[in-house]
Amino acid sequence: MPIQYPEILSLKSDPQPYKWGDRETMLYALGIGLGADPMNETELPFVYESGLKAVPTMATVVAWGAGPPAAGMGINYLMVVHGEQKVEFHKTFPTEAEITAEGRILGAYDKGEKGAVIYTETVLKDARSGEKIATLTGSTFARGDGGFGGPSEGAPEPHEVPTRAPDKTVEFSTRPDQALIYRLSGDRNPLHSDPKIAKMAGFPRPILHGLCTYGVTCRAVLQEYADFDPAKIKSHQVRFSSPVFPGETIVVDLWKDGDVVSFEARVKERGVTVVKNGKTRLG
Repeated sequence: MPIQYPEILSLKSDPQPYKWGDRETMLYALGIGLGADPMNETELPFVYESGLKAVPTMATVVAWGAGPPAAGMGINYLMVVHGEQKVEFHKTFPTEAEITAEGRILGAYDKGEKGAVIYTETVLKDARSGEKIATLTGSTFARGDGGFGGPSEGAPEPHEVPTRAPDKTVEFSTRPDQALIYRLSGDRNPLHSDPKIAKMAGFPRPILHGLCTYGVTCRAVLQEYADFDPAKIKSHQVRFSSPVFPGETIVVDLWKDGDVVSFEARVKERGVTVVKNGKTRLG
């Protein structure tokens, strides 16, 4: 069934319970490559229960599937790619918690033959106090679902990165099995694990999760501008532009202006930009 507009704008999910502990926190950090060097004592607190810290972007996996009901969107999920992602943190992201998560549709934009762009919001709250922990907003680019009659303009404008040379550049290697590790944090989409499914979607082999690349860019900011202190990350957002294949090297260019860090990421081996319009707000 095609996208029904404006009915899609009324889709939302009831609050759903989720919880996680130190095991999930450490697994997420391993999934974005932290801890590869067991002698690196600045990364160790993210993968070791003694003095454990949570990578803030773990917020994107702790309530996997909590968004608006997928069945009501009317899109072909084989043709879907992640467009944008932002997380705003209302407090330091906890290493263990019991939460509720509820999602809604923010907007749907018709790009004709190119497809459709759907914006969603998911709010994570402490299950006991009701206090907000994080708000996730993102977009899904449904390549096969344009022409549904919705507006073509009005989507949020992307953050513009500076035009000067980067202030810093850092590189992160990914493992050939990086997607197989990362998927254990929640996203079991076979596009990232099954060669046959990847080829059906138009890729020569399984691709790395966009949100894994998102986590790597947060890791870059933590390392270069936050002294590995997760409490300093107040928001983190990106626009995805191309996939990474597991085993490739992700190069992150960063610019700092006051409490804003802008960034972009590219694959070293192919010279392809994979993340654009990145922005982290520090505090």
